[in-house]
Amino acid sequence: MIKPSRDIFGEITTPAYVIDEAGLRRNAEILHEITVRTGCKILLAQKAFSAFALYPMLSEYLCGTTASGLYEARLGREEFPGEVHVFCPAYKDSEFEEIVSVSDHIVFNSVRQLVKFRDRCAGKSIGLRVNPECSTQETAIYDPCAEGSRLGVRLCDFDDSVLGYIDGMHFHTLCEQNSDALEKTLAAFEEKFGRYIPGLKWVNFGGGHHITRPDYDRERLVRLISDFKAKYGVEVYLEPGEAVALNAGWLVTEVMDIVHNGLDIALLDASAACHMPDVLEMPYRPPLFLSGEAGEKACTYRLSSRTCLAGDIIGDYSFDAPLEIGDRLCFEDMAIYSMVKNNTFNGMPLPDIGILREDGSYEVIKRFGYEDFKQRLS
Repeated sequence: MIKPSRDIFGEITTPAYVIDEAGLRRNAEILHEITVRTGCKILLAQKAFSAFALYPMLSEYLCGTTASGLYEARLGREEFPGEVHVFCPAYKDSEFEEIVSVSDHIVFNSVRQLVKFRDRCAGKSIGLRVNPECSTQETAIYDPCAEGSRLGVRLCDFDDSVLGYIDGMHFHTLCEQNSDALEKTLAAFEEKFGRYIPGLKWVNFGGGHHITRPDYDRERLVRLISDFKAKYGVEVYLEPGEAVALNAGWLVTEVMDIVHNGLDIALLDASAACHMPDVLEMPYRPPLFLSGEAGEKACTYRLSSRTCLAGDIIGDYSFDAPLEIGDRLCFEDMAIYSMVKNNTFNGMPLPDIGILREDGSYEVIKRFGYEDFKQRLS
C-alpha cells in the first residue's frame, strides 16, 4: 500500500474513506494473473467491496460479481460488465423473479429451496451450496462449517435427485486464509461430494482467499485449481472479496478532543460502531499509519469516538509526539467491510467516499448528509 502523504491528509474533509486506485489495480492484476495461468474465473464478492465507481477498472481484470441478494445482484448487473452470480441462504418469493432477471448463476442453500424455485430459473445456471464440514479457522462467527451452521447442505442431507437440476456446486468455508486452508477444504469436499462432480459444469471454491496478501502461496493455488480442472473437466470459480480491495484504502479522521481517565483518550470524528463495525464485531485492532502498539512509542492514547456508546473504542495506539486537537489520523485497510457495513447510529454522518487517483490527485465521489440519515427512518 502506498502511504498517504501529510499533504493529502490536510486536504481531505473528515471523516472520509479514501480508496487507493493504484492499490486496487495491483490487486486486480494479481487476480487476473491467476485466471490467465489456470483458466479459472475470478469474481468480485460485493459484500466486501461495492464501490461501483471503480467497477469499470476492475472489470478489465475480473469476470464478474457475486451477490448475496437482490440489491447486490442489481448493482452487479447495472455497473459491472460480466457474469452475475447470486447466493442467498433463503430467497423471498416477491424478489425471485427480479433476481432471475439480473443473474446468470443462482445458487441455493438447501434442497428445499432448490426444489421450490428450480422451475422459475429457466435459462439460468443453477447451483447448490454444500458444507464439506471442514473447519479451518477459529473465529466461529465466520465459520460456515461450525456446528449448527445454517450455510450449505451436508452430505447426510444431500439428495441425489437434485443432480438432474444443478449445473454446479458451491462451497465457501474460508476467511482471510492462505491456500493451505483451501487445500485441506478441497480434500474434504472431494471426499464427501467427489462422486457427484462428474456431469457438473462448474464448481465454485467460494471466497475468503487472501490471494493478494504478500505471504499468500499463489503457486499452491495455481496447482490446486489446475489439478482440479484437469481431474474433473469443470469450470472453476473463485469469489474473493477482501483480496480485491485488500490494503487499498484508508479511513481518515480528525482528533476533536482529548480527555484523561487513567490514560489519555482521543475523541475522533470517526467511529468504530458506525464507520468500521468489524472492529467491534470480530473484534480486531485496525492498523494506523505512523503509530505503534500501546507503550511502543513515547505517547499512548486510547482512540475513541464522539458517539455516546461507552464501548465505541477503536484501540490503544502510541505516537512519537503528543496528539493535538485537529491532527489527522489515517486508519489502513479500510476499503473492505467498511463502506458496505457502516451505519448512522447516534445520527453520526457517514464518511465521504473519495479516490486517491493513480496520478496522486484526490477526488470525492460521494458526500452524505442529513437526508441520508433521515431517509433510513420514518
